[in-house]
Amino acid sequence: MSTKIKIALGAVVALVIVSVLAFAARNGTFMLLDPKGIVAEKEKSLILMALAIMFAVAIPTLIFLFITIWKYREKGENNNKNYAPLRVGSRRAEAAMWALPCLLILILGIMNWRTSHELDPYKPLEAAGQTETIQVVSLPWKWLFIYPKEHIATVNFVEFPEKTSVEFELTSDAPMNSFWIPQLGGQIYSMAGMSTQLHLMADEAGDYNGRASDISGMGFAGMVFIARAATSQDFAAWVDSMKEKPQVLDMAEYEQLAKPSTYNPPAYYGSTTPGLYTMIMMKFMSPASDTDMAGMEM
Repeated sequence: MSTKIKIALGAVVALVIVSVLAFAARNGTFMLLDPKGIVAEKEKSLILMALAIMFAVAIPTLIFLFITIWKYREKGENNNKNYAPLRVGSRRAEAAMWALPCLLILILGIMNWRTSHELDPYKPLEAAGQTETIQVVSLPWKWLFIYPKEHIATVNFVEFPEKTSVEFELTSDAPMNSFWIPQLGGQIYSMAGMSTQLHLMADEAGDYNGRASDISGMGFAGMVFIARAATSQDFAAWVDSMKEKPQVLDMAEYEQLAKPSTYNPPAYYGSTTPGLYTMIMMKFMSPASDTDMAGMEM
Protein backbone atom coordinates (compact mmCIF):
# COMPACT_ATOMS: atom_id res chain seq x y z
CA MET A 1 0.00 0.00 0.00
CA SER A 2 1.42 3.35 -1.06
CA THR A 3 2.05 6.24 1.33
CA LYS A 4 -0.63 8.38 -0.33
CA ILE A 5 -3.26 5.70 0.20
CA LYS A 6 -2.28 5.33 3.85
CA ILE A 7 -2.55 9.08 4.39
CA ALA A 8 -5.92 9.17 2.64
CA LEU A 9 -7.26 6.31 4.78
CA GLY A 10 -6.00 8.00 7.92
CA ALA A 11 -7.71 11.25 6.93
CA VAL A 12 -10.99 9.41 6.27
CA VAL A 13 -10.88 7.66 9.65
CA ALA A 14 -10.15 10.95 11.44
CA LEU A 15 -13.01 12.64 9.56
CA VAL A 16 -15.44 9.87 10.53
CA ILE A 17 -14.46 10.10 14.20
CA VAL A 18 -14.82 13.89 14.25
CA SER A 19 -18.19 13.66 12.46
CA VAL A 20 -19.53 11.10 14.95
CA LEU A 21 -18.43 13.22 17.91
CA ALA A 22 -19.95 16.36 16.39
CA PHE A 23 -23.23 14.57 15.71
CA ALA A 24 -23.36 13.21 19.24
CA ALA A 25 -22.66 16.61 20.77
CA ARG A 26 -25.28 18.31 18.60
CA ASN A 27 -27.96 15.78 19.55
CA GLY A 28 -27.19 16.00 23.26
CA THR A 29 -26.05 12.43 23.76
CA PHE A 30 -23.18 13.48 26.02
CA MET A 31 -25.50 13.47 29.02
CA LEU A 32 -22.74 12.25 31.31
CA LEU A 33 -20.93 15.55 30.76
CA ASP A 34 -24.04 17.59 31.62
CA PRO A 35 -24.85 16.52 35.19
CA LYS A 36 -27.92 17.88 36.98
CA GLY A 37 -27.43 16.20 40.33
CA ILE A 38 -24.84 15.97 43.09
CA VAL A 39 -24.11 12.30 42.39
CA ALA A 40 -23.70 12.83 38.64
CA GLU A 41 -21.46 15.85 39.27
CA LYS A 42 -19.09 13.78 41.40
CA GLU A 43 -19.10 10.98 38.84
CA LYS A 44 -18.24 13.47 36.09
CA SER A 45 -15.29 14.77 38.12
CA LEU A 46 -14.09 11.19 38.63
CA ILE A 47 -14.34 10.42 34.91
CA LEU A 48 -12.43 13.56 33.91
CA MET A 49 -9.74 12.97 36.54
CA ALA A 50 -9.24 9.36 35.40
CA LEU A 51 -9.04 10.51 31.76
CA ALA A 52 -6.48 13.19 32.68
CA ILE A 53 -4.28 10.60 34.41
CA MET A 54 -4.52 8.23 31.45
CA PHE A 55 -3.78 11.00 28.95
CA ALA A 56 -0.74 11.95 31.04
CA VAL A 57 0.65 8.54 30.08
CA ALA A 58 -0.80 8.06 26.61
CA ILE A 59 0.12 11.46 25.09
CA PRO A 60 3.88 11.41 25.99
CA THR A 61 4.04 7.76 24.92
CA LEU A 62 2.58 8.57 21.48
CA ILE A 63 4.87 11.59 21.12
CA PHE A 64 7.98 9.52 21.86
CA LEU A 65 6.70 6.79 19.54
CA PHE A 66 6.48 9.17 16.58
CA ILE A 67 9.83 10.74 17.47
CA THR A 68 11.44 7.30 17.48
CA ILE A 69 9.79 6.31 14.21
CA TRP A 70 10.91 9.53 12.54
CA LYS A 71 14.46 9.44 13.93
CA TYR A 72 15.12 5.86 12.91
CA ARG A 73 13.18 5.78 9.67
CA GLU A 74 14.72 3.83 6.85
CA LYS A 75 15.74 6.81 4.70
CA GLY A 76 16.41 9.28 7.47
CA GLU A 77 19.57 11.30 7.82
CA ASN A 78 20.23 9.71 11.21
CA ASN A 79 19.81 6.17 9.97
CA ASN A 80 21.74 3.82 12.31
CA LYS A 81 23.28 6.82 14.05
CA ASN A 82 23.60 6.34 17.82
CA TYR A 83 21.45 3.26 17.57
CA ALA A 84 22.20 0.84 20.41
CA PRO A 85 19.60 -1.95 20.43
CA LEU A 86 21.62 -4.05 22.89
CA ARG A 87 21.91 -1.35 25.55
CA VAL A 88 20.77 -2.86 28.85
CA GLY A 89 21.16 -2.25 32.54
CA SER A 90 20.10 1.39 32.72
CA ARG A 91 18.80 1.66 36.26
CA ARG A 92 17.38 5.13 35.67
CA ALA A 93 15.39 3.98 32.65
CA GLU A 94 14.08 0.88 34.42
CA ALA A 95 13.21 2.85 37.56
CA ALA A 96 11.27 5.39 35.51
CA MET A 97 9.46 2.69 33.54
CA TRP A 98 8.34 0.96 36.73
CA ALA A 99 7.82 3.93 39.05
CA LEU A 100 5.51 5.96 36.82
CA PRO A 101 2.95 3.17 36.17
CA CYS A 102 3.01 2.15 39.84
CA LEU A 103 2.41 5.75 40.91
CA LEU A 104 -0.50 6.17 38.51
CA ILE A 105 -2.08 2.87 39.59
CA LEU A 106 -1.71 3.94 43.22
CA ILE A 107 -3.44 7.27 42.51
CA LEU A 108 -6.27 5.57 40.60
CA GLY A 109 -6.65 2.98 43.36
CA ILE A 110 -7.00 5.64 46.06
CA MET A 111 -9.50 7.57 43.93
CA ASN A 112 -11.58 4.46 43.30
CA TRP A 113 -11.53 3.45 46.96
CA ARG A 114 -12.67 6.87 48.16
CA THR A 115 -15.37 7.39 45.56
CA SER A 116 -16.68 3.83 45.90
CA HIS A 117 -17.59 4.62 49.50
CA GLU A 118 -18.63 8.21 48.84
CA LEU A 119 -20.93 7.28 45.94
CA ASP A 120 -22.34 4.10 47.47
CA PRO A 121 -25.86 3.85 45.95
CA TYR A 122 -27.23 2.64 49.29
CA LYS A 123 -25.90 5.73 51.09
CA PRO A 124 -28.60 8.38 51.73
CA LEU A 125 -27.91 11.89 50.47
CA GLU A 126 -27.85 14.92 52.71
CA ALA A 127 -30.71 17.21 51.72
CA ALA A 128 -33.20 19.53 53.36
CA GLY A 129 -36.67 18.11 53.85
CA GLN A 130 -37.97 14.57 53.82
CA THR A 131 -36.72 11.81 51.55
CA GLU A 132 -39.07 10.77 48.75
CA THR A 133 -39.34 6.98 48.36
CA ILE A 134 -40.20 5.53 44.97
CA GLN A 135 -40.42 1.80 44.29
CA VAL A 136 -39.33 0.64 40.84
CA VAL A 137 -40.18 -2.62 39.08
CA SER A 138 -38.53 -3.51 35.78
CA LEU A 139 -40.98 -5.32 33.51
CA PRO A 140 -40.59 -6.59 29.94
CA TRP A 141 -40.06 -3.97 28.46
CA LYS A 142 -41.21 -1.07 30.63
CA TRP A 143 -40.72 0.53 34.02
CA LEU A 144 -43.32 0.59 36.79
CA PHE A 145 -43.01 3.27 39.49
CA ILE A 146 -44.94 2.89 42.75
CA TYR A 147 -45.25 5.68 45.32
CA PRO A 148 -45.83 3.90 48.66
CA LYS A 149 -46.61 7.10 50.60
CA GLU A 150 -48.94 8.60 48.01
CA HIS A 151 -50.48 5.24 46.92
CA ILE A 152 -50.21 6.07 43.21
CA ALA A 153 -48.25 4.48 40.35
CA THR A 154 -46.96 5.32 36.88
CA VAL A 155 -45.48 3.49 33.91
CA ASN A 156 -42.50 4.90 31.99
CA PHE A 157 -42.78 8.23 33.80
CA VAL A 158 -41.57 9.27 37.24
CA GLU A 159 -41.84 12.64 38.98
CA PHE A 160 -40.19 13.79 42.19
CA PRO A 161 -39.34 17.10 43.90
CA GLU A 162 -36.08 18.88 43.09
CA LYS A 163 -33.33 19.30 45.71
CA THR A 164 -34.80 16.36 47.59
CA SER A 165 -33.09 13.05 48.21
CA VAL A 166 -34.97 10.36 46.30
CA GLU A 167 -34.65 6.78 47.50
CA PHE A 168 -35.35 4.32 44.71
CA GLU A 169 -36.13 0.77 45.79
CA LEU A 170 -35.77 -1.57 42.82
CA THR A 171 -36.80 -5.10 41.97
CA SER A 172 -37.64 -7.00 38.79
CA ASP A 173 -40.52 -9.11 37.52
CA ALA A 174 -38.46 -10.15 34.50
CA PRO A 175 -34.82 -11.00 33.79
CA MET A 176 -32.29 -8.74 35.49
CA ASN A 177 -32.09 -5.18 34.19
CA SER A 178 -30.31 -1.93 35.02
CA PHE A 179 -31.94 1.37 35.99
CA TRP A 180 -30.17 4.55 34.84
CA ILE A 181 -30.81 8.31 34.74
CA PRO A 182 -27.47 9.53 33.30
CA GLN A 183 -27.79 13.21 34.26
CA LEU A 184 -28.64 12.40 37.86
CA GLY A 185 -26.26 9.60 38.71
CA GLY A 186 -25.09 6.05 38.39
CA GLN A 187 -27.02 2.95 37.52
CA ILE A 188 -28.21 0.09 39.71
CA TYR A 189 -29.39 -3.42 38.84
CA SER A 190 -32.91 -4.67 39.46
CA MET A 191 -33.18 -8.39 40.17
CA ALA A 192 -36.14 -10.71 40.67
CA GLY A 193 -36.77 -11.67 44.28
CA MET A 194 -34.35 -9.00 45.54
CA SER A 195 -34.57 -5.32 46.44
CA THR A 196 -31.74 -2.90 45.69
CA GLN A 197 -31.45 0.80 46.47
CA LEU A 198 -30.30 3.92 44.67
CA HIS A 199 -30.22 7.45 46.11
CA LEU A 200 -30.32 10.38 43.68
CA MET A 201 -31.10 14.09 43.82
CA ALA A 202 -31.79 16.68 41.11
CA ASP A 203 -30.27 20.12 41.58
CA GLU A 204 -32.87 21.83 39.40
CA ALA A 205 -36.27 21.24 37.87
CA GLY A 206 -36.42 19.64 34.43
CA ASP A 207 -37.07 16.51 32.41
CA TYR A 208 -34.28 13.96 32.29
CA ASN A 209 -33.99 10.85 30.15
CA GLY A 210 -33.96 7.50 31.89
CA ARG A 211 -33.50 4.09 30.38
CA ALA A 212 -32.54 0.47 30.81
CA SER A 213 -28.79 0.13 30.39
CA ASP A 214 -28.75 -3.68 30.27
CA ILE A 215 -29.68 -5.33 26.96
CA SER A 216 -32.78 -7.40 27.66
CA GLY A 217 -34.23 -8.56 24.36
CA MET A 218 -36.19 -7.20 21.43
CA GLY A 219 -37.88 -4.38 23.40
CA PHE A 220 -34.66 -3.02 24.92
CA ALA A 221 -34.49 0.08 22.69
CA GLY A 222 -37.95 1.22 23.79
CA MET A 223 -37.43 0.64 27.51
CA VAL A 224 -37.07 4.34 28.29
CA PHE A 225 -38.82 6.78 30.60
CA ILE A 226 -38.95 10.45 31.57
CA ALA A 227 -37.71 11.46 35.03
CA ARG A 228 -39.22 14.84 35.91
CA ALA A 229 -37.82 16.94 38.74
CA ALA A 230 -40.39 19.52 39.82
CA THR A 231 -40.69 22.16 42.51
CA SER A 232 -42.25 21.06 45.78
CA GLN A 233 -45.47 22.89 44.95
CA ASP A 234 -45.69 21.42 41.46
CA PHE A 235 -44.98 17.94 42.77
CA ALA A 236 -47.73 18.23 45.39
CA ALA A 237 -50.17 19.45 42.72
CA TRP A 238 -49.18 16.56 40.46
CA VAL A 239 -49.80 14.03 43.24
CA ASP A 240 -53.25 15.53 43.87
CA SER A 241 -54.09 15.30 40.17
CA MET A 242 -52.86 11.70 40.05
CA LYS A 243 -55.16 10.67 42.89
CA GLU A 244 -58.14 11.80 40.82
CA LYS A 245 -57.40 9.31 38.05
CA PRO A 246 -59.83 6.36 38.01
CA GLN A 247 -57.32 3.64 37.09
CA VAL A 248 -56.52 1.25 39.95
CA LEU A 249 -53.38 -0.89 40.03
CA ASP A 250 -54.41 -4.05 41.83
CA MET A 251 -52.96 -7.53 41.33
CA ALA A 252 -55.34 -8.34 38.48
CA GLU A 253 -54.38 -5.16 36.61
CA TYR A 254 -50.73 -5.73 37.43
CA GLU A 255 -50.75 -9.23 35.91
CA GLN A 256 -51.95 -7.71 32.64
CA LEU A 257 -49.36 -4.93 32.86
CA ALA A 258 -46.55 -7.39 33.51
CA LYS A 259 -47.06 -9.18 30.19
CA PRO A 260 -44.29 -8.47 27.63
CA SER A 261 -44.95 -5.41 25.46
CA THR A 262 -42.77 -2.90 23.63
CA TYR A 263 -42.64 0.90 23.25
CA ASN A 264 -45.22 1.53 25.94
CA PRO A 265 -46.54 5.09 26.39
CA PRO A 266 -46.75 6.52 29.93
CA ALA A 267 -49.66 5.23 32.03
CA TYR A 268 -51.02 6.53 35.33
CA TYR A 269 -52.86 4.90 38.24
CA GLY A 270 -54.75 6.89 40.85
CA SER A 271 -54.52 4.20 43.51
CA THR A 272 -52.60 0.99 44.18
CA THR A 273 -52.95 -2.13 46.27
CA PRO A 274 -51.08 -1.64 49.57
CA GLY A 275 -47.85 -3.64 49.69
CA LEU A 276 -47.83 -4.28 45.94
CA TYR A 277 -44.06 -3.91 45.66
CA THR A 278 -43.49 -6.51 48.40
CA MET A 279 -45.94 -8.92 46.78
CA ILE A 280 -44.14 -8.58 43.44
CA MET A 281 -40.79 -9.27 45.05
CA MET A 282 -41.99 -12.13 47.25
CA LYS A 283 -43.71 -14.01 44.40
CA PHE A 284 -40.28 -15.35 43.42
CA MET A 285 -39.78 -16.92 46.83
CA SER A 286 -42.15 -19.80 45.99
CA PRO A 287 -40.83 -23.06 44.46
CA ALA A 288 -42.78 -22.42 41.24
CA SER A 289 -40.84 -19.22 40.54
CA ASP A 290 -37.95 -20.90 38.71
CA THR A 291 -40.37 -22.69 36.39
CA ASP A 292 -42.22 -19.45 35.64
CA MET A 293 -39.03 -17.56 34.81
CA ALA A 294 -37.71 -20.38 32.65
CA GLY A 295 -40.90 -20.39 30.60
CA MET A 296 -40.85 -16.64 29.90
CA GLU A 297 -39.88 -15.97 26.31
CA MET A 298 -37.92 -12.74 25.88
